[in-house]
Amino acid sequence: MAVARFAGLEARGVEAVVHDPDALTSGFWAVVVTFEGELTAVRMGEVSRGAPPAVDAGWAGLAGEWRTSLDRDGYVAAVEEVRARIAVGTVYQVNVCRVLEHDLPDDASMLGLGAVLARGNPAPYAATLDLPEAGLEIACASPELFLQRRGDLVRSGPIKGTAPTAGGLLPKDYSENVMIVDLVRNDLGHVSRPGTVEVEALCRLEEHPGLVHLTSDVAGRLRPGTGWREVLAATFPPGSVSGAPKHTALRAIADLEPVPRGPYCGAVGWVDADRGEAELAVGIRTFWAARTDDGRRVLRFGTGAGITWGSSPEGEWAETELKAARLVALAAGRPVASGTVCA
Repeated sequence: MAVARFAGLEARGVEAVVHDPDALTSGFWAVVVTFEGELTAVRMGEVSRGAPPAVDAGWAGLAGEWRTSLDRDGYVAAVEEVRARIAVGTVYQVNVCRVLEHDLPDDASMLGLGAVLARGNPAPYAATLDLPEAGLEIACASPELFLQRRGDLVRSGPIKGTAPTAGGLLPKDYSENVMIVDLVRNDLGHVSRPGTVEVEALCRLEEHPGLVHLTSDVAGRLRPGTGWREVLAATFPPGSVSGAPKHTALRAIADLEPVPRGPYCGAVGWVDADRGEAELAVGIRTFWAARTDDGRRVLRFGTGAGITWGSSPEGEWAETELKAARLVALAAGRPVASGTVCA
């Protein structure tokens, strides 16, 4: 049976698949929005609350090298181009990403990979979606909240700033975080009642397996009658994985990244329309199964870095390597060192 697992929730049985956010008016939905903006929502028939039982469907580690959409030279060139655009004032920060890809056996289960991630990299917004009839086969270990909804209260928890330890955080990390907080405040302001948007926490330190993050919390009260179409139009894609100003950052991403990001850097989570609740993570630390044009099944994983004027092109490439190391090692079935990080 089709399964969607989230922190504290398990849903089974597909009742409907839609691509229209206006349909999210009743029922419980597993929701994925690609970075490019394509929404897939799956209405689930049964929902169990409380921690889902640990189920290990088995996962055979993936041997061999992963292919990458941007090699070292290509990524360094992209960073240099972003710095050139910053120099002339068209953008302040751009998140530049690349997508890793590995052949995947047809019988490989995303439930198995989800169990591997739950053991090796537990995350507050973890999700495993085994919904092939909806085109969703995803194992996500995201630490980042895109949008939480409780009635008319919406909250976002953008992450900017990653290091193995707190002592490794740089001034650049703090300035990036503040920049993105300002962007998120602006996004929420488009759909919130005047005077209700506030920064609840700024640059707080969070510890995760093998790394620390700087996380901020921004909240607002939605205007009466605001639906998911309006909320997503105002806030998507997440500012922490696009850049600032968002419209020129997205133009740079379109120019410089050779493949779509898909669920990576999009949104992964659930909407319980009957309860007026929702929790959508930013789709980082996310694997997804896909088919190539010639029919091969592949597993994909994204990694990236936020580029500012102070960025070192070689240093940012190294950051993407560092950020991918832990999760790629888990998918490969290799032992993971305690200090290995990922994003």
